[in-house]
Parts: sequence; structure tokens; C-alpha cells
Amino acid sequence: MSEGQKFQLGTIGALSLSVVSSVSIVICNKALISTLGFTFATTLTSWHLLVTFCSLHVALWMKMFEHKPFDPRAVMGFGILNGISIGLLNLSLGFNSVGFYQMTKLAIIPCTVLLETLFFRKKFSRKIQFSLTILLLGVGIATVTDLQLNMLGSVLSLLAVVTTCVAQIMTNTIQKKFKVSSTQLLYQSCPYQAITLFVTGPFLDGLLTNQNVFAFKYTSQVVFFIVLSCLISVSVNFSTFLVIGKTSPVTYQVLGHLKTCLVLAFGYVLLRDPFDWRNILGILVAVIGMVVYSYYCSIETQQKASETSTQLPQMKESENDPLIAAENGSGVLSDGGGGVPQKTVAPVWNSNKDFQA
Repeated sequence: MSEGQKFQLGTIGALSLSVVSSVSIVICNKALISTLGFTFATTLTSWHLLVTFCSLHVALWMKMFEHKPFDPRAVMGFGILNGISIGLLNLSLGFNSVGFYQMTKLAIIPCTVLLETLFFRKKFSRKIQFSLTILLLGVGIATVTDLQLNMLGSVLSLLAVVTTCVAQIMTNTIQKKFKVSSTQLLYQSCPYQAITLFVTGPFLDGLLTNQNVFAFKYTSQVVFFIVLSCLISVSVNFSTFLVIGKTSPVTYQVLGHLKTCLVLAFGYVLLRDPFDWRNILGILVAVIGMVVYSYYCSIETQQKASETSTQLPQMKESENDPLIAAENGSGVLSDGGGGVPQKTVAPVWNSNKDFQA
């Protein structure tokens, strides 16, 4: 099996794990919050991260992965930013209508595209932009109901979108820059995320629910679902870092909207949630957008691979041919050419991370 095939299988596995674990935890948390009345989402997330860190520590002790320390300031900043973005998303939901909160989540994709275009000079073809537009339109039809605006809620939503986009872009760039795996990055950043939410969680949850998480009555059923949610979260957190590292922040957001559609469908089938023609139409349009996005990504990935494979033999031939080398000015170029003729090939992931899904 070639390296390309292994990478594709690994990507498919990461995407599948992310979908299954995320849909599972949503159903579990819905039972915990809606049925059992445990509404402390931020505090629950801090427990998720603590359990994830403990699980990874056991895995490290069992030598299932290698600990690779790198820039501690980058890890700390990344971990705290991730924790803040989760808290802001929860506040956005608390101070806005459900419809406006869904619009906030939809805004993450165009914001990510804008940031990557401005600061990373990443190019998104018109076909990719078109498919993303179809996707966002479908999810909007399926999920957005009311759009009640207020100043505080709007500011919180804006901050939530920006911090989420930056955190997800950092997840990808840190893995590439420091050559660390998703597991290594998650292991080192988890404590900072957990501490940030553990300290602020009870305050934020009290602000949003007017209840005290420590005064809640913990029955055996509540404890069971909390433990189950924490165990599933290990897979959710791991697959999140894995997907963003193997693909891109935009692809991860596209996958997130697929999860939203699946949660709506499962909610109707399993929990008999209200479901009307708008939900059905929106899900169908969103699925079309996802299929078109995946198709264009695969086409452009093949084109890039083909261009790279045809350029490499030409470069090798020009390196070995003294006549071509002489035409370029010398037999061996200095720093301006790095031992290769002036035209060099950039790594595919550097400008094409979004097309490897």
C-alpha cells in the first residue's frame, strides 16, 4: 500500500471517528441536559478535558505514543484560547436565541476562509467557494429559526467566532510547524484548556442557569451519564485534533455541519423531536453541498498530485544534465536555488491543506 493510500485511509478513519463520537456525545448530553436537568455545559466540558488528559497520560505510560515537548508558550496560549472559545460559544448560546446561535456557527466557515486567505495566502477556488455556499445555505434552512438580536449577544457571538477560527487554524499550523501528532498536541494543551474551563465553568454556568453546579442533586443516573459523556469525549477530542491535522479547519467545519444534520435526523428517529419540511429540505441541500465539496476537493487534490509528479522527474533530469544547468547560469546553484534549478516545488499541504480530505 502506497503512502498516499495510507494517508487517505487514515483521513477517512479520522472523519468517521469524529462523526460517530460527536453524534454519540450529543445524544448522551441531550439526555443528560434535557431529561435529567444537568444544564452545566461549561463545567461538564472541563470534566471532559480532565478525563481526556488522564486517558492520554495512561496511554503515554503504556508507551502508546511518544511525548514530544515543544514551545511551552505556544502550547499555553493555544490551550487557553481553546478554553476561552468554548466558554464564549456557551455564553453566545445563553445570551442569544437558538436561531442566532446557529448563524454564529455558520459564520465560522467564511471567517476561517477569510483569515486563511489574508494571513496564510491560501487560495480557495470558485468551485470550493460555491460548494461551501450550498452547504451553509442548507444548514441555515434546516437549523435557523428566529433571529432575535441584542448588543451583548452579538458581541459575544463575534468573539466566539473569531476565537474558534483562530484556535482551529492554530491546531493545524502548530502540528505542521512543530511536527507533532494530534495526540502529542492534545496531551500538552489539554491541562490548560481544562484549567481555564474548570475555573470559569461554575461561574459561567451559574450566570446562564441561575443554579449552582455543586448544589445539584447527583443521582446514580446522572452520574452514569456524566461518566459516559466523559468517556465518549476522549474520542471526540482526539478525533477533532486528528481531523484538523490531517485536513484543514474548513474541512473540519464542513464535517461539523454534517454532524448537525445527523443529530437532527437521529433526534427525530430516536427521540421524536419536531421535524418539518424545512428541516428535510435543509438537510438535503446541505448534503448536496457536502458531496459537491468532497468531489471538488478530490479533483483538485488529484490535479495537484499530477502536477507534482510531472514536475519532479523534470527537476531531476535538469539536475543531472550539465547543458540545462549551464543554461541556468551554473552547475550548482547557491542559496538562491538550493542545489535545484530556480523553480522549486512547495510542499502540497502548505497551500492545499483543504483538498486532502
